Amino acid sequence: MQDILPEDLFLGILSLERKRAERSNRRFLLLLLGVGDNAESDRYPEIVKGLIKAANEARRETDPAGWYEQDSTLGIIFTELGLQDDSEVTKKLLAKVNQLLAVHLSPDDLRRVRVAAHIFSDESSDDDSGISANPTLYPDIQQLHETKKVSFMVKRAIDIFGSLLALIVLSPVFLAIALLVKLTSKGPVLFRQGRLGQFGKAFDCLKFRSMYVNNDPKIHEAFMKEMIGGNARTNGEGKPVYKMKDDPRITSIGKFIRRTSLDEFPQFINVLKGEMSLVGPRPPLAYEYREYDVWHRRRVLEIKPGITGLWQVHGRSRVSFDEMVRLDLRYARRWSLGLDLQILLKTPAAVVSGDGAY
Repeated sequence: MQDILPEDLFLGILSLERKRAERSNRRFLLLLLGVGDNAESDRYPEIVKGLIKAANEARRETDPAGWYEQDSTLGIIFTELGLQDDSEVTKKLLAKVNQLLAVHLSPDDLRRVRVAAHIFSDESSDDDSGISANPTLYPDIQQLHETKKVSFMVKRAIDIFGSLLALIVLSPVFLAIALLVKLTSKGPVLFRQGRLGQFGKAFDCLKFRSMYVNNDPKIHEAFMKEMIGGNARTNGEGKPVYKMKDDPRITSIGKFIRRTSLDEFPQFINVLKGEMSLVGPRPPLAYEYREYDVWHRRRVLEIKPGITGLWQVHGRSRVSFDEMVRLDLRYARRWSLGLDLQILLKTPAAVVSGDGAY
């Protein structure tokens, strides 16, 4: 009988397999067999024994199996799926596993078992964005957050206090900007833009409107596609440009509030609602996310997006998209309350200087 790995080891292998798949662009399938509500029942030992037998018979020697949740949910990682259709692969594996479960479990026990399949990377979603990252495939991130639970609670408390303070103190500035936006162009004061939060969850990111209404988003979409793909446009001096300049969609007051980042002040409301944090990666647009390589996506998986971050205080439009992602990933890996404080203290200087803004 092949070994069934303990939870820590299996989740470690799942994390490594996910990173390997990110580099190679090869997919894998995670199959989960849950004991359900049987942990306290007399049938639990027999159910677990049946699950293990079915798992061992369903997998190849190269497919790791272990406890996704110790003594509760058994996991199997089916590697090297090749170029087959995801739905066909899932259908065949589920049919095989269910057939084996029926052999090793009684009908009553079989009805109590939960079976679920998750393919990496499958970005399908039921929300309006059409995109989501499956948290089930990132248990190591969930575990890391659990180990820093108190620190993240403090981070959230800082977000609430900081956003409330900003909304109160900056209310005169909010009013002034709102009047300027309203008086200089037709349209609403606030601009609601669909963005993707942690694990691809869609939300409306708020900004002061800096563009004319009914503008064509394809201009920015084409620019971002080139930049993310590593084909950044160049300026008159032949240097790469990583942010749009002279965008015809931007109003006269819009240029000023974008250059000074005043257009982003309404995002304190997003922070207060818990959709964003004061510090974190910038939340991407759905069409930007669709152009990401798999490894790029980790920037919106590992931590909640924020108003400011390492990219804003170390480069902004001077760095390439890949370098921006690396800064975001470095922030996520090294995150601490002290790092957030450093970034927050450096942000006002970056905003005042407008260095790298557009």
